[in-house]
Amino acid sequence: MATPHFDSLQQEAFLNLWRTYDRLRAFEDELFAAVGLTPQQYNVLRLLKAAAPASLPTLTLATRLVSRAPDITRMLDKLEQRGLVRRERPDDDRRTVQVGITSEGLRLLDQLKQPVRQCHLEQLGHMKPAQLRQLIDLLRIARSPHEDETSTWR
Repeated sequence: MATPHFDSLQQEAFLNLWRTYDRLRAFEDELFAAVGLTPQQYNVLRLLKAAAPASLPTLTLATRLVSRAPDITRMLDKLEQRGLVRRERPDDDRRTVQVGITSEGLRLLDQLKQPVRQCHLEQLGHMKPAQLRQLIDLLRIARSPHEDETSTWR
């Protein structure tokens, strides 16, 4: 049964998710803007660090991002211009572009480690561990029928 201001419980839940995302995102936007990154660029660097010292094909990297990146090439261009990532075309497959993190990218992530931890504490530190676990489980359930089969991020 819908509440008076919403057409359905689904609409109320969706709008609450959206509103929560909007409020929590502001913390990260400010944090990453201070170092000239977007949250999505930070996510790219984090994924590449996890793969290091190996590199990842661009398309694999795109499937692992938290949110879709319609123009991952342009995002990688910006990161490469700053010296945070490197791209290479393997001799055995010139169609594939491999992306790896540079030492400068690793230094930036190291610099951001504590501020990101503090940001997450400010965002959700008021919640108890059991509440966070329940929230994680509920969000996974909400997202599960809509996950892209190629996505490896869960």
